[in-house]
Amino acid sequence: MAQESAGAMDLSQPGEVVKPFTPEEAKEIVMSMQKPAVFYNMASDWPALHWNVTYLAKLLTGKRILFRVGMKDTGTAPQFETECSYVEATLEEFLAWSLREPSCSSGPFSGYDSCKYWTYADYKYIAKLFEDNPEQFKDVRWSDFGFPGRDGRESTLWVGSLGANTPCHLDSYGCNLVLQLQGRKRWHLYPPEDSSFLYPTRIPYEESSVFSKVNVVNPDLKLFPQFKKAQAHTVTLNPGQILFVPRHWWHYVESLDPITDTDHEARVEEAITRTLICAIKSADRLSASESWLNPTEIEVTSHETNLQYLNAAMSAYLEYQKINKIEHRVPGTHKTERTFEDSHKRKKVQVNAEESFKLMPYESNLAVIKTKKLEKIPFGQNLFKVLPQSQQTNPTGTTDYKAFLSETEGHFGELHCTGTTSVLNNDSAAFVDLKDPGGIAGSTQAVICTNDLLDCVLNPQVISLMVQLLLERVRLV
Repeated sequence: MAQESAGAMDLSQPGEVVKPFTPEEAKEIVMSMQKPAVFYNMASDWPALHWNVTYLAKLLTGKRILFRVGMKDTGTAPQFETECSYVEATLEEFLAWSLREPSCSSGPFSGYDSCKYWTYADYKYIAKLFEDNPEQFKDVRWSDFGFPGRDGRESTLWVGSLGANTPCHLDSYGCNLVLQLQGRKRWHLYPPEDSSFLYPTRIPYEESSVFSKVNVVNPDLKLFPQFKKAQAHTVTLNPGQILFVPRHWWHYVESLDPITDTDHEARVEEAITRTLICAIKSADRLSASESWLNPTEIEVTSHETNLQYLNAAMSAYLEYQKINKIEHRVPGTHKTERTFEDSHKRKKVQVNAEESFKLMPYESNLAVIKTKKLEKIPFGQNLFKVLPQSQQTNPTGTTDYKAFLSETEGHFGELHCTGTTSVLNNDSAAFVDLKDPGGIAGSTQAVICTNDLLDCVLNPQVISLMVQLLLERVRLV
């Protein structure tokens, strides 16, 4: 169910996607915020969400792009762009190298072992990439954020492999809106007032950027002792989410995921969904007029049959992981055990196995425009603050629900997380006061029906989490 912004009326037509914020509200929020935040459900109908590396490789067949190549292990030294190698290649060659196909043995990436190196096609202007396909500009709709006529023409595209990163820096002008398309990116953000702790440098020189001398994910505290005073705000950006980076905020960005074959994971998710919906609906007292099974589904399968499907899908997924030796890595950590945060992994578009690649985000630089500030920014389930690590007190990476409920008399909240995607539906309209004919007048009763329960239980994020929890259970057997 689409969520509305506070106080807004749903004037949409049937079938129309209702955004949590109107363009005017979104623009006012962006221009009022002084700290980073993540927008949810603002790009759900953007055609660009269907882009993936394979699609782009076909769309840009023969077009050569400059890739930056860096080493995956550099110790405590930041890997500045001047210290990287550069390779000109097509996206087809990039994919062949990432999949370790024989055809890449003599290609432009032949001198780089994909186990030791990452590659990054960054700062690629969409206007230049798609000059022969200008209709693709319309796949990006920044007009939803209150910038009429703004599409992808002025945005940049980033395509990188597992481990690809941008050294910590600040942009000297403007702010950024970043849409994540495929895979996940880990952002480490630092406020402008921490600049002295980040040891800024203009060498290497770049007109629009100031770099940090510190490798923020593996700092040398003997050489840069003041860095321990810097307050990192960290978040893992998932597909479909949009990150707002305010002006002059430092940021280090790293690609977390290979693009694995998620057909296997999707089959497990579908088996879980089928099992739950059939079990709950079969137990519900359905009215004669309610039709919940789509005509394309022949019958309601039994619980036993659904469990057989689920076990078969799980076995296939585990076998796939074994064959391809997929390793899970905890975002923002180094050589540590896997934690709960990894369980919030979202679907990734299929390419192939272990060292596959992912599409990085759109980035749109927005000029700073003076506007009337909101009295209170409506943080809630569609807009989350990116909090400092010092306030991310829950070691499991889950939401601190008491803190979530504390703001604005329980109607809006904030997310306490370590980069995971945790959502609490805190809509005060979910409960109403009813007159109970047989009880005490004014008593509060829940008015949740079976479909409300299913909407929550079958939420893709919930199902994805269930897959990971079931995998953990199976691995312990």
